[in-house]
Amino acid sequence: MLRFNDISERVQAYNPKADLLSLQKAYVFSAKVHSGQKRRSGEAYLIHPVEVAGILTQLRLDVPSVATGLLHDTVEDTLATLEEIEGLFGKEIRDLVDAVTKLSQVEYKNKEERQAENFRKMLLATSKDLRVILIKLADRLHNMRTLEHLPEEKQQRIAEETLAIYAPIANRLGIQWVKTELEDLCFKVLQPDAFAELESEVTMRQRERQGIVDELCDTVRAQLSNQAISCTVYGRAKHFYSIYRKMQEKNLTFDEIYDSVAFRVIVPSVRACYETLGHIHSLWKPIPGKVKDYIALPKANMYQSLHTAVIGPYGQAMEFQIRTPEMHDVAEYGIAAHWKYKEGKIDGSVAGEDSPYSALRQIFADQNEVTDPDEYMESLRIDFFPDEVYVFTPQGDVRVLPKGATPIDFAYAIHSEVGNTCIGAKVNGKIVQLQHELETGDIVAITTRNTQTPSRDWLKWVKTSKARGRIREYIRHTERERSVVLGREILEKELSRQGLQYERLRKQGQLERVAKELDYRDVEKLLIAVSYGTAPLSKIVDILLPPEKRRAPREERPQPVEALQKFIQRVSGNGSTGVRVKGGEGDVMIRFARCCNPLPGDKIIGFITRGRGISVHRTDCQHVHEMIPERKISVEWDKESRAARPVTVEVVCADKPGLLASMTKSITTEDANISRVELQTTIDEKAVGTFEIAVRDADHLKRIIKALQRIKGIYSVHRVDTNRQAHL
Repeated sequence: MLRFNDISERVQAYNPKADLLSLQKAYVFSAKVHSGQKRRSGEAYLIHPVEVAGILTQLRLDVPSVATGLLHDTVEDTLATLEEIEGLFGKEIRDLVDAVTKLSQVEYKNKEERQAENFRKMLLATSKDLRVILIKLADRLHNMRTLEHLPEEKQQRIAEETLAIYAPIANRLGIQWVKTELEDLCFKVLQPDAFAELESEVTMRQRERQGIVDELCDTVRAQLSNQAISCTVYGRAKHFYSIYRKMQEKNLTFDEIYDSVAFRVIVPSVRACYETLGHIHSLWKPIPGKVKDYIALPKANMYQSLHTAVIGPYGQAMEFQIRTPEMHDVAEYGIAAHWKYKEGKIDGSVAGEDSPYSALRQIFADQNEVTDPDEYMESLRIDFFPDEVYVFTPQGDVRVLPKGATPIDFAYAIHSEVGNTCIGAKVNGKIVQLQHELETGDIVAITTRNTQTPSRDWLKWVKTSKARGRIREYIRHTERERSVVLGREILEKELSRQGLQYERLRKQGQLERVAKELDYRDVEKLLIAVSYGTAPLSKIVDILLPPEKRRAPREERPQPVEALQKFIQRVSGNGSTGVRVKGGEGDVMIRFARCCNPLPGDKIIGFITRGRGISVHRTDCQHVHEMIPERKISVEWDKESRAARPVTVEVVCADKPGLLASMTKSITTEDANISRVELQTTIDEKAVGTFEIAVRDADHLKRIIKALQRIKGIYSVHRVDTNRQAHL
């Protein structure tokens, strides 16, 4: 167990003038208010805030941050108040405790609206004070380390949330050791069998290779010593999740992952980095295309290093990372490595306009422009995407874009108007298609035309949240205008049948009155609803007609059925689909989107179509983000329905006899019917099997996938849809 003396010694090591008395007061106060409280493990609760504070000292944070680590649960879990915190520790610590307390309600697996708003608050707090998210990361890291004491279902939910949001945020901030530990801890919870197998493989190979690793390190040291370059050289095994992800993405076995061990060479200067690269290439043959210069072109999270891969003396490929001590600090501590302590205070230059943190501030500002919850969460995932390419304008200015970005992304990165009017592009002087994927080092020139407008097809090609947001904004604006025109035509025709004039009613303000009475924000929203068939025409007319001309009260006449509802009833009949509209009544035509093929248990959303009822999508379907918010509708699974749904599962396995029989047996043992099987062999002695099976719900599918993963010779198992999304 970590002690307070350990914390104070660590702080004093990197900040000799730190106010240790303030830390001691925070420790004593936390111990007092948490007295008698226990964690799920049975340990004293105080262990948690002390461990969080210890993680913050590993990040070398200032005294207020470490003190907040000790106090972060006092207001939420004890009788302590913010006023008490401020009186004892001052306003700065009070504000940090308050901000971290408010973030404690963030949950990824929740209603989309609450989820998005909670993360919006988190990023807003972070944009004001970076320390808030660093404290939250430390809190999450210790919770993940002790996750085994929670119920399995809660473990799964917390691990999924951590992998989706917190690990990418740690990566975006450049704190690699936090990011890798979070990913491995999540991997252990979400894929325990795969984790155990990979851990065993890595441990066994590490013992086998240690002698070779030591030999190669000695070779590099000797070579650099002969050139009068002082250095530190060591080999390290890559973390489990990165190996697993590469195996899944590229359908590789563990033996085919050439860079499961990476070598780091730390040298005194930038010049020595480039010299070392040359000396390593003189020792072993470099692999073409594997040299990456992150010194000249740092990653967005400030990471700098030279990377190269070479063929070693025993025929194996090896990766080398070459950097200075300062670069190594940034690689490990990210943005925190830029904080310097002057007279016991943090140097504020890290948050200046020209600092790396200003780029993060811009991301947070861009996020606040997104209003739709689904889009907001999608833009989060895009902006925190780890892989990047570096491309140039013809003038030599660099733009950092996600891997797979296209000229359209580049155009929007220059300016929104350039993106909206983009008609073509040249890459390295050659004309390319707009869906062309850019690569690091490309020089991109954009051609524009004032009459050009964004196309919906562009959404299939772009990777940046800014480009997606601007394209969707234009499409929605156009679609909204069309819907308003259509809605007006429908309403005018209906009013004319009743002897009413649309234009006169509009000038008299009667339409505004109707919109307000039916809970629409304005007439435009009312007309859009009319165009989609969701606003009842009969009710609108009843409100506008004089009392003597109105039809009998609703209870005295048959229930009116709108044209859309009639059509829906005619097409859908009375068959149960297993989905119902939240708060809705009567029959509604429901169809499942083929693009994502939702299953009971998946998070779902409805989309109102013209003339085809409601299309049901998974909330993580890429097409959900292209939907106009006004046409989205809340739907839910009917828990009483037990109808099976078809789903496609893809299995990558060894090409050997008997494996197909084992797979089919495993699926049928889990009480699932197989309707179709396709099996194809590949040139690398593997096979790809596609199974179409009928399952009851998402949990049923998870059990089938886990059963398949336990079969020896299976490399990967994925649920497949037309979005080609794989799920852990």
